[in-house]
Amino acid sequence: MPPVSRRTIIRAAAPALLLGRFQVFAQSETKYSARAIQLLAETPTVDLLNQFRFADFADKPPKSELWLSKPRSFTPADAAVYQRSGINAFALGSGAQDYPGGLRFFARWNGFLASNSDTLLRIDTVADFARAHNSKKIGILLTLQDSTHFRTPDDVDEFFALGQRLSQLTYNFNNRIGSGFLEQRDGGLSVFGLSIMKRMEKVGMAVDVSHCADQTTLDALDAATKPVVFTHATCRSVIQGHPRAKTDEAIRKMAKTGGVMGIAFIRFMVRKEEPVGIADVLDHFDYVRKLVGPEYLAVGSDLDVVGYGNPVHGSGDFRPQDQPNFERYRYHVAKPDMVATTGLDHPQRMFDLTDGLIGRGYSDAEIKGILGGNAIRVLGRIWPA
Repeated sequence: MPPVSRRTIIRAAAPALLLGRFQVFAQSETKYSARAIQLLAETPTVDLLNQFRFADFADKPPKSELWLSKPRSFTPADAAVYQRSGINAFALGSGAQDYPGGLRFFARWNGFLASNSDTLLRIDTVADFARAHNSKKIGILLTLQDSTHFRTPDDVDEFFALGQRLSQLTYNFNNRIGSGFLEQRDGGLSVFGLSIMKRMEKVGMAVDVSHCADQTTLDALDAATKPVVFTHATCRSVIQGHPRAKTDEAIRKMAKTGGVMGIAFIRFMVRKEEPVGIADVLDHFDYVRKLVGPEYLAVGSDLDVVGYGNPVHGSGDFRPQDQPNFERYRYHVAKPDMVATTGLDHPQRMFDLTDGLIGRGYSDAEIKGILGGNAIRVLGRIWPA
C-alpha cells in the first residue's frame, strides 16, 4: 500500500476531533465544541444591537463615561474583553433626544474611535466587516435607537456623513415619524416619517423598526423599497401577546423586503415567566427559521459586552422601569438588574449560542449566516457600494 499522508489522517480524524469540547477562556471553566470555536473563528460576527458598555455605577466614574470623555483611558485590557467575545462588530443602538444631542453623540464617538484606531474600527462599508475580522480590531457601527435628531430629510444626509449607517424610526413613544410600542395610541407612519424613511433609503441608511408599534411597523414595511431590519426583537407567537415582540405578519413582511431579524436576549422578551435559558432564545430562532427561513436571522442581543441590559449598581439619569406603560414589557428577572437570559449573560455568549444552534441541527452555512453573514448581506443591499 502507498504511504498515508498526514493530511489524509487528519481529514479522516476530523469528525472525531469536532466532537471534542475545549476550554477556551482561562477565566471560565465552560467548554465549547471545536465546531463552534471554528465557526466563530471563520465568521465576521455581528451583534445588531450591542450597547458596548452600560454604565456600571460601582466604578467612579463608569467606564462608559470615562472612555468617551477621556478616549485614551481605553486600555489594552479593556479592549481584550471585546476581542475575546467572538463579536467582531458592535452596533451601538444609543439614543439622542434631539439634533444637538445627535451631534454630541457622533462627536464623542468619532473622537473615541479616532483616538483608539489601533484597536477600534468604524464600520462604514460592507468591506469593513471583513477588515475588522481579519485585523482583529473591534468594529463599531454608529447606530441610534430613535430618529428624533432628524429635523428635516436633509439631516439624514448630514448624519450619514458623520458615520450613521442605521436609525430606528422610533423608540418607545411618539415622535414626528411614528409611534413606539409604549405610546397610548399607535398613529402609524406619518407623512413626515415617510419623507425621512425615503431619504434614508436614498442615502443608504438602514431603517430599523424594532421598537415601533404594530401599525407603524407595518406602514414602514409596506412603504419600503429597500430591506427593513428588526435589529433586536423576538416572536409574538412564541411569547404570546407580548407587544414588544413582532407578529407573524410583520416578520413575513420584513422577509419580503429582504430584511433581517436580530433575536434579542432580554429575558422578559424571550419567555413570559422564570426560568429563562438559552433553549428559550433558541425557540425564537427556530420559529423564524420555520416561518420565513434561516436567511432572515441574525443576532441583536440588546446587551452590552459583559452581559448587562441596562445600567447597574446605582441610579443614572434614566431607568427603564420609570417609563409610562412600562408594564407592557412584562418585566421579570431572576435577580436584581440582570435582565439577560441565563447562560447568555457573559462576554463569551456567542460561543454558547453557536453550540446551541449546533444542537438544534443548524448547518454550518446557516450558523455563519446567523452570526453575521445575513446581516452583512442585507446591509450590503442598503448601504452604498
